[in-house]
Amino acid sequence: MKYYVYLLVSFRNKKLISYVGYTNNLKKRLHLHNSSKGAKFTKGKKWKIAYFQEYTTKKKAMREEYLLKKNTKKRNMIKRITLINYENINSITL
Repeated sequence: MKYYVYLLVSFRNKKLISYVGYTNNLKKRLHLHNSSKGAKFTKGKKWKIAYFQEYTTKKKAMREEYLLKKNTKKRNMIKRITLINYENINSITL
């Protein structure tokens, strides 16, 4: 089974915010976040996937999710790149 670590971005008060998570079904998870049925933090916002990485085991995905949540330098770099291209980010295709 495949697992994914992902970084979502959205605007709140004209500021780009991000959320990191992991899942085994990326399309379904994005739909849940955008329909306010995902994590509490993501409710009521329109999210786009700025970054995702595939892993072969749940353990590896959970570890990488933890590391990405703590790595603010990498998150901010992804957010800066996303800010430039925000309007051009489409729904993911797997």
